[in-house]
Amino acid sequence: MSNTLKVTKLDFSLVKPYIKVIGFTMLLPIAFAAINRSILTGVSFAMCFIAMTTGYTFSVTEKNSMERLYGILPIKKSEMVTGRYLFVLALGAIALVVSLITQPIVLRAMGERVGAFDMISAAIGGLFLFALYTVFQIPGYYKYGAIKGRVFMYIPVAGFLATLFFLPKMPADNPIVTTVVSSPVLLIGLVLVLVVVMYAVSIWFSIRIMENKEM
Repeated sequence: MSNTLKVTKLDFSLVKPYIKVIGFTMLLPIAFAAINRSILTGVSFAMCFIAMTTGYTFSVTEKNSMERLYGILPIKKSEMVTGRYLFVLALGAIALVVSLITQPIVLRAMGERVGAFDMISAAIGGLFLFALYTVFQIPGYYKYGAIKGRVFMYIPVAGFLATLFFLPKMPADNPIVTTVVSSPVLLIGLVLVLVVVMYAVSIWFSIRIMENKEM
C-alpha cells in the first residue's frame, strides 16, 4: 500500500505544471451551472472536463521517457497501476467537492433553490459519469500511450453528449427506472456498486496490459 501511495504522490508531482489549467477546468463549469440554473448540469460538466485531464500523467511520463525510471524502482507493476488509479480518483474527488461547494453558492446567489437532494443527485450523477469515462480512458492510455491514445481523451465529451441525447428519451414509466429513482438509497447503492465493479474490471485490464509491456 505504501508503494501505491508513493506512485500517487509522484503523479501529483508530475501534474504540478498543469495546476492552473486543472484549477480552471474545475471552476469553468460554474458558468454552465449558472446558464442552465442546474447544479446537476454544472457537476456533470465538471466531471466531464476533469476526466479529460487524466491523460496529463501519461503525457508527461511518455514525453520524459520516465518508463525507465519506473522500471528500476522497487515497485510492482500492479502497484504502479493502482497508484495511477488512486491519483485519478483523488483528482475526481477534489473536482466533485469543489463543484459541490462553489456551484450551490453561485446558484443561490442567483435566487435558485439548491436543496440537499439536488446536491446528492448531482454528486451521484457526477461520480457515475466520471467513472464511466475514466474506466475506458486509462486502459486505453496504457495500451496505446499518451500520443496514440489521445483519441481516448474525447471519450468524456462523446459520453456526455450521448447522455444528454438519450436521457430525455428514457421512458419515465419504466418500472425499473421508477423503482430506482423513487428510492434514493437504492439509487446510491446501485451507483456505488457499479462504480466499484467498473473500476475493478478497468484496473484488471490495465494491470494485464502493463504486465505484457517491457520497461
